[in-house]
Amino acid sequence: MTQIQLIAPTLLGIESITAKELRRLGYNDVTVENGRVSFIGDEQAICRSNLWIRTAERILIKVGEFSATTYNELFEKTKSLPWDEWIPEDGAFPVKGYSLKSQLYSVPDCQSIIKKAIVEKLKSKYKRSWFDEKGSLFQIQFSLMKNKVTLMIDTSGQGLHKRGYREKSNIAPLRETLAASMIILSKWRNDRPLLDPFCGSGTIPIEAALIGANIAPGMEREFVSESWPLIPKKLWWNARNEAHSMIKNIKLEIAGFDIDKQTVNLSRDNAYKANVDQYIVFKNIAVKDIKPFGDYGCIICNPPYGERMGEIREVEQIYKQMGEVFKKFDTWSKYILTPHEDFQRHFGKIADKNRKLYNGMIKCYYYQYFGH
Repeated sequence: MTQIQLIAPTLLGIESITAKELRRLGYNDVTVENGRVSFIGDEQAICRSNLWIRTAERILIKVGEFSATTYNELFEKTKSLPWDEWIPEDGAFPVKGYSLKSQLYSVPDCQSIIKKAIVEKLKSKYKRSWFDEKGSLFQIQFSLMKNKVTLMIDTSGQGLHKRGYREKSNIAPLRETLAASMIILSKWRNDRPLLDPFCGSGTIPIEAALIGANIAPGMEREFVSESWPLIPKKLWWNARNEAHSMIKNIKLEIAGFDIDKQTVNLSRDNAYKANVDQYIVFKNIAVKDIKPFGDYGCIICNPPYGERMGEIREVEQIYKQMGEVFKKFDTWSKYILTPHEDFQRHFGKIADKNRKLYNGMIKCYYYQYFGH
């Protein structure tokens, strides 16, 4: 099989977690950068990484990388890359990307020139002047950072956080990749209880169940590269068969509570769609009424943030209430994600560890309180 340079873009702050996931899959040639992790694999690696990686946003093929300060340079260097090895004669290849701190700052112009360069490359391969692009999708992505151009093809389609179980969500859903990262950072073990007292649409409990039972997060969805001629169907079948064989027959003690009854019902529906409803108990309970169950568990939660002044005051009261209630869970570890700079004062305790994470564009802090 061919050795392929691959890139897994991530949310800021969780690159090292994605790198560990890739190494666990057996890919050791891994490089960590801000917002992305690069690794070397083959065609089978495209299938396995799409199915298994819980914390990355997608899997991209790195076609080439070079410096460019003029549009002519961008055209010629793009044209020289092996696009014809990936894109078939009927393939669709739209172009999108971004430019930061570069002389070629016009994104529409960069898109147009990269597209023309790829067309010229394919013309020489397929001996035709026009491509109708009615076949499989090969989404071209480019990044231009400080005059360095990186050109990639997306193998995932929809982002990897689109597991397929959350067709509906509450107003401010937590991205699945971030929820999985929070659980992995907590070092929660599947023989211990886990509680999310603000479960919303159920993302944290559902991701915990997928992790606890070792279910590949991409098991129930499709990927755009499944229709590519260069990746045999057998490789996808092998990857899915491997994933099925690795599911653990295990009992988990996971609970999701929320003050809103409709939200709890939504969580149950999502857990059912994810095929993990047998592992989770959802209940309509306010944080002030929760009581410990079991020993040495984990509380992992994403409590309300509040945006306007009145809401912020309400949220600060919730944080104070959390501090009082969580004292009852004295043997448990607590992991709390919030953008509030002064959370620890309202909660009533300084965290053992704090890590900066991004929930979309919102800078948050992951406050970690270690139990026994």
